[in-house]
Amino acid sequence: MERVVIEEVEKTFPNKEKDGSFTVFKDISLTVNPGEFVSLLGPSGCGKSTLLNIVAGLDQSSAGEVKVGDKKIKGPGSDRGVVFQEAALMPWLNVLENVTFALRKKMKKEEAKKHAEKYLKLVHLSKFMHSYPHELSGGMKQRVSIARALSMDPAVLLMDEPFGALDEQTRMMLHREVQFIWQETQKTILFVTHNIRESILLSDRIVLMGTRPGGIRKIFTVDLPRPRKPSSPEFIKLEEEIMSILAGEIEKVMKEEMGDDFNSKKASLLYGTDRNMGNHI
Repeated sequence: MERVVIEEVEKTFPNKEKDGSFTVFKDISLTVNPGEFVSLLGPSGCGKSTLLNIVAGLDQSSAGEVKVGDKKIKGPGSDRGVVFQEAALMPWLNVLENVTFALRKKMKKEEAKKHAEKYLKLVHLSKFMHSYPHELSGGMKQRVSIARALSMDPAVLLMDEPFGALDEQTRMMLHREVQFIWQETQKTILFVTHNIRESILLSDRIVLMGTRPGGIRKIFTVDLPRPRKPSSPEFIKLEEEIMSILAGEIEKVMKEEMGDDFNSKKASLLYGTDRNMGNHI
């Protein structure tokens, strides 16, 4: 387990149309404690995935710095495992081979096989080790992706909307899986989501990010016993509190994109009952 420290991070991109720069977010400072599960939540365009990519070392910040433990992040590293929205499995390799592919660079073949089997058992895929990606469901592919990331034994697990493309029933099943894996491995997890309910179910803390230029609007500590029940009064109260803050942020995004076509009454219909702020944006 390692601590992730984000210090005054800013990200800008060139804006060729306006001959200047475009600021995605600025002044982001956040500490994720060892073994903590923290979710980044916010409307589309606020920079959640960009921030995660900077922590992963897949992108560079324009200002500020990120540390894992005492090490300043300068690029990708084995201390950080990443799980993306798409599983990105190699279709010509079976499940076991997909997990052992990277391990063979630092382990002998038989050792890598045993190591991979350990994590495939953890995600309940032991019976599918010799199956190929096209033979798996979407949820199973994501579990392979999680096993592959965990097999490298990273200090920090970074998850970028890993369940965003899945149906609701599969998503609910994987919520239980991820909580079990987190409790078993005690990994530090930074998790990106559009879904308020998902963030409350999984997180120790929820970091609410605002619209561009993005920043941290508020950090919530989720002090609810696990497993959490979405029907409980405490859960619903927190869900409504988060939505009340972000409703205005979502409308800002829509107004910017739609201009004169923006209608606040129509906009209110886009907030799904599942509290998924990615819908229709």
